[in-house]
Amino acid sequence: MICNPLRYASILTLPRIVKMGLVCVLRGVAVILPLPFLLQRFQYCRSNVLSHCYCINQDVMKMACSDIRVNSIYGLSLSFLTVGLDSLLIFLSYVMILAAVLSITSQVECLRSLNTCISHLCAILLFYTPMTGLSLIHRLGEGSSPLFLILLGYIYLLLPPLMNPIVYSMKSKHLCVRIIRVFIK
Repeated sequence: MICNPLRYASILTLPRIVKMGLVCVLRGVAVILPLPFLLQRFQYCRSNVLSHCYCINQDVMKMACSDIRVNSIYGLSLSFLTVGLDSLLIFLSYVMILAAVLSITSQVECLRSLNTCISHLCAILLFYTPMTGLSLIHRLGEGSSPLFLILLGYIYLLLPPLMNPIVYSMKSKHLCVRIIRVFIK
């Protein structure tokens, strides 16, 4: 699609978009649906105060008096499988994008396309890094500070949507200069 941008309508047809949306919804349901059933098996005897302003699976597991190893292993493997599959698909798509970009004869257009790819990769890292870090620290960081967990939870919720416009606006020289002026003052 990079080499033939005017063919979007013929490549991304309505049935194809519906199928992609359905796959995304089914994947989300398949990932989240087992969690309430796994949490329902537990006996809860600890304080019912959550460490975040939103309900996170790891917090609910910590309130259980039962053995939570199955849930912990399931959640951690699910996180790694989800991030691993996403990373593999993103990597494969970028290999195809780079092959198309490097076949462009104009060096200026090639650099412009690579600049867009770098912005996309930064946005992806901004999304996956806090999510993976929060999941690992909740499961493996037994002695970590509750304040640190709360801070990381807020970073996970707020950093990707707040930084996404900044990452993409850094391509514009005019916006980049204005953003740098705001932080230098």
